[in-house]
Amino acid sequence: MIPAANLPDILPLFPLSGAVVLPRARLPLNIFEPRYLAMFEDVLKTRERLIGMIQPVDKEAEGALHGVGCAGRVTSFTETDDGRYMISLTGVSRFRFLNKVEGFVPYLQANIDWQEFTRDLGGAEHDDGFDRDGFLVLLERFFAVEELDTDWDNLKKAETEMLVNSLSMLAPFSPEDKQALLEAKTLSARRQTLLTLMEFALRRGDKGGMMQ
Repeated sequence: MIPAANLPDILPLFPLSGAVVLPRARLPLNIFEPRYLAMFEDVLKTRERLIGMIQPVDKEAEGALHGVGCAGRVTSFTETDDGRYMISLTGVSRFRFLNKVEGFVPYLQANIDWQEFTRDLGGAEHDDGFDRDGFLVLLERFFAVEELDTDWDNLKKAETEMLVNSLSMLAPFSPEDKQALLEAKTLSARRQTLLTLMEFALRRGDKGGMMQ
């Protein structure tokens, strides 16, 4: 865990549509663009090794970013023969994007504010209203409709926060839906949003003749 006092006011940002990271969950990334290779090499020189993941608002609004992102700490990386990096980010805390910082680096940096999301640093969050059995039944139907495979044994054993956050990051939802999951105030609210999105996908499947 990174102490709040060690969180920087300026963060390098990696804008990527459809990619979010949540506290204590892991996000794999393939780094290959020269500006992000430079960013990664600079990040490795810092104490906390933080990268801010943030989504663009849309493809038409060039340079416009969502107001909330999440910082991840580089916890592992491998360099490939062709000069790319395969890295793993472990989510630390969400942040509020304030404004871009002009500088002499080829990648984006921004002033950010952590104050709204101090709970993210408080250890694993619990969801007392979580109905695991019912959730897994719905999840299995959702995976069948989306033709997704998973390791069900490990999935069933996962802690609630890791289960909900990992699914929020990796399930095939739209960038807008992933932003809603990222910005959910509590784990319970995120779980409820996740259920709503899966139920909507199942209803859409029924109308399309995909569910029997």
